[in-house]
Amino acid sequence: MVRNLGIGTGRRKCSIARVFLREGTGKLVINDKEVDQYFKIPELVAVVRKPLIVTASENKYDIVISVVGGGVNGQAGACAHGLARALGQVDLANHAALRSNGLLTRDPRMVERKKYGQRGARRRFQFSKR
Repeated sequence: MVRNLGIGTGRRKCSIARVFLREGTGKLVINDKEVDQYFKIPELVAVVRKPLIVTASENKYDIVISVVGGGVNGQAGACAHGLARALGQVDLANHAALRSNGLLTRDPRMVERKKYGQRGARRRFQFSKR
């Protein structure tokens, strides 16, 4: 049986990530794929790995992430947020480092809704005086 050391839920935009920390050698799996195969853009892989680098625990844990919703940027942010929460749960000494790097803060920015009778959230139809 696999024992989870820490569990974290991360959110960003419309994405939700469930993160499970297990004892291991640093394997990072997202939706049954390696992190490099799931996020093809190296910057997004760096975003996901940042909590591990900040806490110096790249090779301590095996990480299994299940992420749904949103786009690739939102999913990467959700994975990082959930991973930071799980690492804080495993070792309370990590909390200060994660907090100072802004990894425990949930980014509240969401897409503004489209208003009725208009073309978009802020976009208006052209005004005609005459």
